[in-house]
Amino acid sequence: MFPFIRKDLIKFTAYKPHPSSTSSEPVASSTQLDRLDTNESPYDLPLQLKQKLAWMYQDVIETNRYPDGGHEALKNAIAEYVNESAQNSESLVTAANISVGNGSDELIRSLLIASCLGEGSVLVAQPTFSMYAIIAQTLGIPVVTVGRNENNFEIDLQAAQLAIEQTQNPPIRAVFVVHPNSPTGNLLTEAELAWLKGLPSDILVVIDEAYFEFSQTTLVSELPLASNWVLLRTFSKAFRLAALRVGYCVAHPELIAILEKVRLPYNLPTFSISGALVALQNRKLLLESIPETLAEREKLTQALSQNPGVEITPSAANFIFLRLKPKASNDKDATLKILHQQLKSSDTLVRETSGGLRITVGTIDENLRTLNHFDQYYRNGELKL
Repeated sequence: MFPFIRKDLIKFTAYKPHPSSTSSEPVASSTQLDRLDTNESPYDLPLQLKQKLAWMYQDVIETNRYPDGGHEALKNAIAEYVNESAQNSESLVTAANISVGNGSDELIRSLLIASCLGEGSVLVAQPTFSMYAIIAQTLGIPVVTVGRNENNFEIDLQAAQLAIEQTQNPPIRAVFVVHPNSPTGNLLTEAELAWLKGLPSDILVVIDEAYFEFSQTTLVSELPLASNWVLLRTFSKAFRLAALRVGYCVAHPELIAILEKVRLPYNLPTFSISGALVALQNRKLLLESIPETLAEREKLTQALSQNPGVEITPSAANFIFLRLKPKASNDKDATLKILHQQLKSSDTLVRETSGGLRITVGTIDENLRTLNHFDQYYRNGELKL
């Protein structure tokens, strides 16, 4: 170990990205790989939009110049889009309410630096999106975790409130939640929202709406009354731009001003800015696929629920969370790992996490193959080897 490296980093495990279609990691022999493990859209950008971006790259973008470091055009376009979803909002969102990041991960990092670094802890309810804790730990920020109800995955609010009251050295300065949660797909309940609204103003509340386009449920209208709230969103899911890494957050202008101080200059490449602008300009076209995704999600849920050996959590996102109900003689964890590997060997990639499988909703054909492979390997609480 290098003597100049923090010793606590030795204990950490790096986030392991999924293997791409060009990865050297073996999955199976066929060329058809169903990547249903990262909640991406199964649909690429339409050809006409790719052609427009190719033209912009060739004739408009100057690669010898730095990107637009202020993101003004993109912020204005995002504000217009956010206002479309801000039902009954007392005030409209403007560019001053927006900060843009290299994916939501950069914004999470900036929020943690601004609120907790050297002064506080962060609270998360597990299971949830792993990057909140991972980024905090890499910054040396303590992470306080509480559990969730084993049946519906609601946050253990009693434990969360106790953690807020008893964690003193350092105190909790940020709470991160997802709406709907990943990997479980459940929306925040009225009780959870009431608890978040009741938190003191010296605690930052970060609500991740990465799956808003699928849930069509947003808390934008709450922002005028909650200056300590931040909403996170992304272009990586419904807008089909996971490769370009564009995320954004919506918050009080004074909080946004702080985030603008923390973020790196020129943090978004010009091509990514252009891609996000083109996506927003053509959002009606891109979001036309959502009804099909939601219909396929219900078909997947219903079909898998017919298997008496599985349990599906109702989802408001573009994925489902599946847990096994093996027969008493079977080891649940071992069974899950074997099933996960069997699906992978058949070129169906799903995410094993938190005692279950998170399965992204794919195309009609991908979902059919997933159902066939699952039925091939697991029925009535038993593996079929």
